[in-house]
Amino acid sequence: AAPDPALVAEGEKLFRKCKACHQVGDKAKNRSGPILNGVVDRAAATVDGFKYSKGMVSAAEDGLTWDDATLRAFLTKPKDVVKGTKMSFAGFKKDAELDAIIAYLSTFHD
Repeated sequence: AAPDPALVAEGEKLFRKCKACHQVGDKAKNRSGPILNGVVDRAAATVDGFKYSKGMVSAAEDGLTWDDATLRAFLTKPKDVVKGTKMSFAGFKKDAELDAIIAYLSTFHD
């Protein structure tokens, strides 16, 4: 089922906090963070051409996949989920924000 359009719109607003480091969409490029097209349910550290932190590579080798539960945990406290991540984001605090940002990200595919 397609995500709720209102939730996606809210996620798009929240994504402004992510744009300094990440891009989505047809013309997305890696920046200080990787492209996030297709991130939902993707194995971690698999974007071509992006230099991941040792912590993220290690987590990927241990089988980290960006499913709903893992994305929620990472977007709440990145450094608790992936030790040594370069992501300096403090985290979203509210479940509604997590619902919205994940709904938004789910609309972008590889």
